[in-house]
Amino acid sequence: MLIDCGEKSAYDNVIRYLNREETVSLDYVIATHPHSDHMGGMAEVIDYYDNVGEVIIPPLTKDAIPLTTFFSDFLDIVEEKEIPLTQARVGMKGTLGDAEWRIISPFECDEENLNNCSVGIILKHGENSFCFTGDAEDEAEKTMVYSGVTEDVDVFKMAHHGSDTSNTELFLMATRPEIAVVSCGAGNSYGHPNDGAMARIKTYAEEIYRTDLDGNIIMKSDGKEISVTTKGDSLW
Repeated sequence: MLIDCGEKSAYDNVIRYLNREETVSLDYVIATHPHSDHMGGMAEVIDYYDNVGEVIIPPLTKDAIPLTTFFSDFLDIVEEKEIPLTQARVGMKGTLGDAEWRIISPFECDEENLNNCSVGIILKHGENSFCFTGDAEDEAEKTMVYSGVTEDVDVFKMAHHGSDTSNTELFLMATRPEIAVVSCGAGNSYGHPNDGAMARIKTYAEEIYRTDLDGNIIMKSDGKEISVTTKGDSLW
């Protein structure tokens, strides 16, 4: 399963990493929401693979569909390769080897804030669990918690690159992650990750990893334990 892929400029690095991991096909591709820093290079990634099983996107309304080249190219390659394109629905489930996943967001798509359209999933492998919520902000986090779809997880990829508009105390209390990961570029102009969000996650997570400081962050699960290694040669 590939969840997002970064900007188009990162395409070569993403493919190089996937090849290093001997990835020959993708059962699922999840494009969490149509912002270029999450799926700018997705058309190129999908085009690279001969076997892509299913592509999952948020349930975008007509007014929320962006008029951008990267999104148009993405839709074109999915159609050209006749890959099933599925709009995410909360409660959707699937298997990935001996792991299981389920979609926990979005309940609705806010065309005024595409971050809150982000597809969120919880992935479980044996005793280990991982939560990915794209750029979901406080309103989406609140909906997830009050709808009862959240649960304690081992690993949380902090939402919206560690932004203060996400990673709310409410959501962290509902998920209680032991390990956190922040995906953010070194010296980024947005100031990610936010100091307030980092202070909140430190209340729960015993381990915190950041791509701007640690480079590539690789977690491996055997169903009981999670091992973590970092590589200084960051993809970004």
